[in-house]
Amino acid sequence: MRVGFAGTPEFAATALAAIVAAGFTVPLVLTRPDKPRGRGLRFEPSAVKGFALAHDLPLLQPPTLRTDDARLPVLAVPLDVLVVAAYGLLLPPPVLAWPRHGCLNIHASQLPRWRGAAPIQRALLAGDAQTGVTIMQMDAGLDTGPMIATVPVPIDARETAATLHDKLAAAGATAIVDTLTNLAAGLPLAVTPQPDAGSTYAAKIERAEAAIDWRASAATIDRQIRAFDPAPGAFTAYAGGLVKLWRAEAADGRGGAAGTIVAAGPDGLVVACGEGLLRVTELQPAGGRRMAAAAFVAGRRVAPGQRFDVAAAPAEAAD
Repeated sequence: MRVGFAGTPEFAATALAAIVAAGFTVPLVLTRPDKPRGRGLRFEPSAVKGFALAHDLPLLQPPTLRTDDARLPVLAVPLDVLVVAAYGLLLPPPVLAWPRHGCLNIHASQLPRWRGAAPIQRALLAGDAQTGVTIMQMDAGLDTGPMIATVPVPIDARETAATLHDKLAAAGATAIVDTLTNLAAGLPLAVTPQPDAGSTYAAKIERAEAAIDWRASAATIDRQIRAFDPAPGAFTAYAGGLVKLWRAEAADGRGGAAGTIVAAGPDGLVVACGEGLLRVTELQPAGGRRMAAAAFVAGRRVAPGQRFDVAAAPAEAAD
């Protein structure tokens, strides 16, 4: 069976590696064009491109699939099925109709909850106790196609976007290999239409959402910090600069106006929120590296009564 693949980030590369390891023929890999990354804005290949090059898989990087000229070299490759995972380009009807068995998507949620671009972060921000992976047959809608398989994945109490990403990537890789194995064996795909009830939209994360508003509850800010780890990193203003917060959790008690530091010492920083207290144990000053909050306290002579700014810092400074 000729299995094409379309994907870009590490989540997708995990699935592609599993497909190759399972012995499927992959005559074509599609990924987004290289983008400048980091402070030096150097062009770097995507995780999928890196894997494809390392395993001598045929690779194309069209900037769009909306025009006939862009689609021509893609559709020239005959496929039985196309697997799509976090590709980043919309597939127009000619592409959806191209493989013999259509296009199968690996989506990082239990559909219909969290359709869209950022299901991992949205699940954490919402405080969901469980998410999952869905293998679905793609249609013209946004993550609206019929479901083939779903795999529930629990969200641990201290889960971050990074740890949840890895769990979902592994679950998705296993699920797509199982689906392809059944397809190769001639078994029909058992599809279930998505219900309209319970559908939610996981909008793309905007950098400004990572600015901490200390008027929110400690539980809400804790979820925000974990949802934006590793990117873009939840941030706040302190002493005229920006600080990213990486590890924190709600603490018992009350005290002070929102954003006020009520305790600072070897156990970290305790900050008053709109509801409750937040204990910060790891952070990163602008231009510096991640560090224990205790080291930040000692180095900056942080003392109770000082405060993190409630107002959102400029979004562009969160880089």
